[in-house]
Amino acid sequence: MKSTKSVLELWWFFAIAACIKLLLIPSYHSTDFEVHRHWLALTHSLPLSQWYSDETSQWTLDYPPFFAYFERFLSIFAGFVDPQIVHLQNGLDYNSNTVVYFQRITVIVSDLCLLYGVFRLTRNLHPMRRKLIWVLVVWSPALVIVDHLHFQYNGFLLGMLLISLSYLEEGRDLMGGFVFAVLLCFKHLFAVAAPVYFVYLLRHYCRGGLVRGFGRLTMMGSVVVAVFAAAYGPFIYHGQMQQVIRRMFPFGRGLCHAYWAPNFWVFYILLDKGLSIFLRKLGFSIKIPTASFTSGLVGDSSPFSVLPQITPLTTFVLVLLSLSPCIIKAFKDPQPRMITRWVAYAYTCGFLFGWHVHEKASLHFVIPLAVVAVQSLEDARHYFLLSIVSCYSLFPLLFEAQEYPIKVLLLLLHSILMWLGFSGQFDKGDSVKQTTSKTKRRQVQTKGSMTAIGEAFHVRFVEKVYLVGLLVVEIWAQFLHPFVLGGKFPFVPLMLISMYCSLGVMYSWIWQLKWILRPPPN
Repeated sequence: MKSTKSVLELWWFFAIAACIKLLLIPSYHSTDFEVHRHWLALTHSLPLSQWYSDETSQWTLDYPPFFAYFERFLSIFAGFVDPQIVHLQNGLDYNSNTVVYFQRITVIVSDLCLLYGVFRLTRNLHPMRRKLIWVLVVWSPALVIVDHLHFQYNGFLLGMLLISLSYLEEGRDLMGGFVFAVLLCFKHLFAVAAPVYFVYLLRHYCRGGLVRGFGRLTMMGSVVVAVFAAAYGPFIYHGQMQQVIRRMFPFGRGLCHAYWAPNFWVFYILLDKGLSIFLRKLGFSIKIPTASFTSGLVGDSSPFSVLPQITPLTTFVLVLLSLSPCIIKAFKDPQPRMITRWVAYAYTCGFLFGWHVHEKASLHFVIPLAVVAVQSLEDARHYFLLSIVSCYSLFPLLFEAQEYPIKVLLLLLHSILMWLGFSGQFDKGDSVKQTTSKTKRRQVQTKGSMTAIGEAFHVRFVEKVYLVGLLVVEIWAQFLHPFVLGGKFPFVPLMLISMYCSLGVMYSWIWQLKWILRPPPN
């Protein structure tokens, strides 16, 4: 009975979100909309052997095969709705109401996977915690901005990640590994967490002696190989594997996206620019790059003037090094209740130090951390700050005036709901009652969580100052810069947003790292 009521309540959460998303259908969408429309046409019109080699449009297919199969599946329905949607030539830049409504609705429907994932992860939690996580995930403003305005399919991909994590938390490692392998064949950028998955499954699933462990390792390996064979087998058969890999890993795009994701490389770029200006003032001959980091248009990044050039291998090594404390922890003590936190940390490392990272990739760790946020007062404080920073860093995706009130209201409403939810969770000794509750839950008992007992939710002074700084940055970027400087230095607003949000993400990474390095509780 309780389970049925819980499912019904979750459906209400989804219905409210769906209604809002339906109202946003006529709003702005990015070039990603045409990217996915073209992929519908490409997979519908051409044989599989040409999917990764066709260049009818500049928007070539660069996702793994399962996503291509997903587009092929959607194209069946698209052809019934409007045949021009899936026409390879006549469909280029097609933007009628039918294609807009069709593609928008497919994103909304695909969010059912996210709904199932969050249900699996929260079904055994205390009702208050469960509903708070639903608010943070199902009503995530970042997902609304990226998927339902800008246009992408992150919701159902993150749903698969949550499903995988839910199986791991339940101790069903084989299913967890299987779902994660499927996810990698939908979007390979989720592979950043693969080292954590590998070490955790090796130590947790493949234990129990040499014979039993080897048998389980063989079983897990067979499952993963079967998934990848199903995805890539047809392309290997057609001799297209090299072309598939070339499309999936276009390292020539450069270190950074044109709008710098708020990560470590923002500071590296700024340091390089500062040094080049300073050295020129001193009379040194510094070569000026042919391209510019500050163009604001999607394009390749420029080479550095002073600092060493960064290669994909450099970023790969940095990501692995930053992951190492988490991997060591998973190797020494593989605990199911910790896996969600470890995976979120892995995606934070990938976001900070990865190659050609997009700002949208912050969803990969913000959504899993929503599940962690209810575990302790410290987690709640951390998530409150991180979620606001992550959402604000996405504002440049919606640059048209008519969308400005929407993104501001989404962030304000989210902040208010977070504040009310965390206050209700941790005020008036609620944490004590929930800690002693006999309801099945996934609560992590740590020294940090004990600070929640008898202490109300609040934001510390430094965090308040930082959040006020976000407001200052937005006022300057949106209002004062055009008024004071006019058309001069058009790159400054985006640069300020990237730089300031980078501080918040770096703070989150350090906070997560400190948490991981804590000694286990007695």
